[in-house]
Amino acid sequence: MKTPLWSPSEEQIAQANLTRFRLQANRCYGQALATYDELYQWSIDNRPDFWEAMWDFAGVVHSKGYDAVAQDADKMPGAKWFVGARLNYAENLLRFRDDRPALVFSTEHGSRQEFTYARLYSRVSQCAQALKQAGVKEGDRVTGFMPNLPQTIVAMLAAASLGAVWSSCSPDFGIQGVLDRFGQIQPKILFTANGYFYNGKAHDSLERVAGIEKEIPSLEKVVVVPYTQEDPDISGLDKAVSWKDFLEGEIPEMEFAQLPFDHPLFIMYSSGTTGLPKCMVHGAGGTLIQHLKEHQLHCDLKREDKLFYFTTCGWMMWNWLVTGLATGATLLLYDGSPFAPDAGVLWRMAQEEKMSIFGTSAKYLAALENSGYKPGREVNLEDLRMITSTGSPLAPEGFEFVYRDIKSDLCLSSISGGTDIVSCFALGNPTGPVHSGELQARGLGMAVQAFDAEGKPVIQEKGELVCAKAAPSMPIYFWNDPDGEKYRAAYFDVYPGIWHHGDYIEITDSAGVIIYGRSDATLNPGGVRIGTAEIYRQVENMKEITDSLVIGQDWDNDVRVILFVITAEGVEFNEDLVKRIKTAIRTNCTPRHVPAKVIQVADIPYTISGKKVELAVRNVIHNLPVKNRDALGNPKALDLYKDLEELKS
Repeated sequence: MKTPLWSPSEEQIAQANLTRFRLQANRCYGQALATYDELYQWSIDNRPDFWEAMWDFAGVVHSKGYDAVAQDADKMPGAKWFVGARLNYAENLLRFRDDRPALVFSTEHGSRQEFTYARLYSRVSQCAQALKQAGVKEGDRVTGFMPNLPQTIVAMLAAASLGAVWSSCSPDFGIQGVLDRFGQIQPKILFTANGYFYNGKAHDSLERVAGIEKEIPSLEKVVVVPYTQEDPDISGLDKAVSWKDFLEGEIPEMEFAQLPFDHPLFIMYSSGTTGLPKCMVHGAGGTLIQHLKEHQLHCDLKREDKLFYFTTCGWMMWNWLVTGLATGATLLLYDGSPFAPDAGVLWRMAQEEKMSIFGTSAKYLAALENSGYKPGREVNLEDLRMITSTGSPLAPEGFEFVYRDIKSDLCLSSISGGTDIVSCFALGNPTGPVHSGELQARGLGMAVQAFDAEGKPVIQEKGELVCAKAAPSMPIYFWNDPDGEKYRAAYFDVYPGIWHHGDYIEITDSAGVIIYGRSDATLNPGGVRIGTAEIYRQVENMKEITDSLVIGQDWDNDVRVILFVITAEGVEFNEDLVKRIKTAIRTNCTPRHVPAKVIQVADIPYTISGKKVELAVRNVIHNLPVKNRDALGNPKALDLYKDLEELKS
């Protein structure tokens, strides 16, 4: 039996929301569920009962109850949830209206701003009234080209309160990247800040907004939030109004539009690195109840907690974070670089704000370790009880770094899901142990399995991540996809009637999950499937290497593994280093993992949300088009991979 890195105490288990929920399910549904695994299996075998129990446990605010928890529950796509119910997402997030802090906003240059729940409600009320006066109605699209500011949350909640659909992009997107997204959905209103801060510099947004405004004829108003300047010049925008002028007027009592459970709430986008981004429409009720489940059961979130996620408004973790308001927790927002002015900036914030949950990416944790900063030695983290990590697989070395150099007594929850479900397939379990390199558990109500090449479920073997039964947070449809063809092609072509997610995973003997990377980026030399994460783990554990990217190159009627590396400052790239890289991979993986070529590069391309773009690089080296470079945070990096002499022999 594997030795866990951490296990909860009996007291922690007894006080967990998950334990209360399990006992409630036992009482209400005549069960005798004693463990997480038993609860999980019940949640899959009795999904309507499980989701009804979650509705009751979380106290979903609604004006009309449901006629049926599920309709066509075994149909994918096409299942319906909480049929007949009427509710409003924003009303659920604004159920608390007291003087406890709702939002605390901090920046890399040290400023801090606090919104109580009462103040947040007032601001949302003003903004909703202004949107209504601007002609916004149910189904209209309202967009944000904003940093992670309190005003972004205000604008989103105001739109949702009216039944409008919210969609946002990170402000570091280029004009084309924004047009490729917002241009598809014809928004009526655009919220933007005049700029944003990153790495000690102020970056202007208004020049790009002027270009965006001209290219989206449906826009009727552009609302500009002053951020990097107190009184920015907005004369260059034809449809602009300042945030202050937009919100002028009385603060009325809010009227929340009462809408069906599956009324559209968010439009999210695929990365768009291989074509125009797909526009995934998520329903209000499905998003709400899924987030409530993940927050309250998988993260043990309570009203007294302080919840943080390092995210931009273009990543689904922003949407996930914001729903924390429905539990009454304090959300900690941050704008800027996580390494400005130094590597300790987020950890000093964690100490000062008494942070309960620190959410981040595996990439950040690796960069933090490489920086040499050890939070556990520098700050007091007595209030921190959970770290969540997503975006890419967290290697065992990342687990060890957290427990060695951050804090030994906390629940490290590596989580994995996607924009596709605006939530997770696998998450933490605050009542169970943490094992190195593993996500603790499959999400309750999510019928996650690993399928082999024949489409059969396997345990302790690598396979395709599938979700065998419908869940409420799956998209209600894709935008501009009237017959559902794009939706079905995205998830249901491989296994008809079963969600195929595109991750390569293993379900372990302890019922945890190991993620091996994207299956569409899976290497296949000699017909043997290899997950890229297995190679990354070995390479990026070497001090000489700061980053790497691995792809498969078509060669001699087969596929050969190509590894690109960035060396640490002062390290010479030579045959000896290449030999040590290959030896480490051969020793710790298999001979088939060993790359045919190891090539030094100056940069690795990432999406704006921090994911390596293996497929885009693979397209470049095979002279195939990369259709949406604006989805990348550093698109010029792709040019480094063109016509490399090392790939011609």
